[in-house]
Amino acid sequence: MPARFVNVDRKTPMLLPCDLREWVPADHIVHFILEAVEQISINHFQVNDRGTGSAQYPPALMLALLIYCYATGRSSSRLIEAATFSDIAVRYLCANLHPDHDSICTFRRENKAAIEAAFLKVLQLAGELKLTRVGTISIDGTKMLANASKHAAVSYGRAGEMIEQLQLEVKQLLEKAEQADTQDQASGLNVPAELVRREKRLSALREARRVIEERAKEAAALQQKEYEAKMERRQADRDQGHKPKGKDPQPPSTEPEPKAQYNFTDPESRIMKAGSGGHFEQAYNAQAAVDENMLIVGAQLSPAPNDKEQLIETWAAVPLAIKPQINAILVDSGFYSEAAVRALEQPAVSTVGPVTVYAAVERSAHHHSVEDLEQKEPAALAPEARPKERMAHRLKTRAGRALYKLRKQTVEPVFGIIKEAMGFRRFHLRGCEKASLEWKLVCLSYNFKRLFVLKNLTLLG
Repeated sequence: MPARFVNVDRKTPMLLPCDLREWVPADHIVHFILEAVEQISINHFQVNDRGTGSAQYPPALMLALLIYCYATGRSSSRLIEAATFSDIAVRYLCANLHPDHDSICTFRRENKAAIEAAFLKVLQLAGELKLTRVGTISIDGTKMLANASKHAAVSYGRAGEMIEQLQLEVKQLLEKAEQADTQDQASGLNVPAELVRREKRLSALREARRVIEERAKEAAALQQKEYEAKMERRQADRDQGHKPKGKDPQPPSTEPEPKAQYNFTDPESRIMKAGSGGHFEQAYNAQAAVDENMLIVGAQLSPAPNDKEQLIETWAAVPLAIKPQINAILVDSGFYSEAAVRALEQPAVSTVGPVTVYAAVERSAHHHSVEDLEQKEPAALAPEARPKERMAHRLKTRAGRALYKLRKQTVEPVFGIIKEAMGFRRFHLRGCEKASLEWKLVCLSYNFKRLFVLKNLTLLG
């Protein structure tokens, strides 16, 4: 008996149902996003109040469209536009409207207030559903690719060499210009055009060196405080009759490093070490503060490759309504600085009550000895112990060890979900301010995705 197959007939017209909701399940995430976004006041949106020109797409529709598409792995405005035709859930969300990619990109770029309001709204919704656990938060960062190639960058030293070479070529061209026009025409050399091209390049290279020099001065100003604090501690040791360990630190230099980079496509992005393989990328430093339920409660973006200055900045990005609930912050060694920890742990500075910082300032081996497994309490600290020694002791206590385990199972998976499940690895917008806005949109979309999962797990439980 011959095999039987289902009949496939593509020639007969295929009609969509009268109501698209028949094809979008009632428990679909798109309903959850629409309900939440509809609660955001229209005052947060940038709209044309004059009403001139073509009719505008409703702001709530545009924001819900961005959130849903980012959450499902489509962050390009052209891919989002294509989804309004090919994705049933997006067609339902847009009520069969099709915003073009230019409208989508413009809305994303001009509605910072609406995105920030939505970020706070989803956290409030999580609180109402009792799905937040913010007693302890973990802060970490990841390198996110900028919308620029690292090959469009130039180093400070190389820029100086190129300026000298171009100045020599300009001099040669001016000498050529003094010669007879017939000689120029015979050689096929267009002197005015070549002069203009080199002058533009010279201007760009001089600007690159100026920016790098300004960055070096800013970095030196920040490092100066840390240098002075180290010298004060060493002097205090000498006053007490103790010999400081090692050589005295050198004062920070305002001179740029020859390898310091400037990118012509996105000047505010930087060359950063990305991943454990030791390779470098043109990137931004994306920071997130994550609660125990893996919800992002604070997000900010920095052009600084180092995390040393990011602890205070990321804490500042956490909404004031949430800060009083937080009593502990977990970070890795890259975030630790004595000044940052002191600022967060002093109530007069934090303004919302003291928090305790747990920073892994010592490298721990992968192999655990029998003594490690016994988890004994460490010996008491000496009264003259330094802040870094106190921090190391804090993490060796039973409570410190148990609490610090949360960091790996909360903040690190979040970056994995954003990069792998949501497919977001590179910014579409250029400049730190615009890229920061897109990072907040990414974190907002992630929170909707995560909260939807948590809500469903609660219902099933």
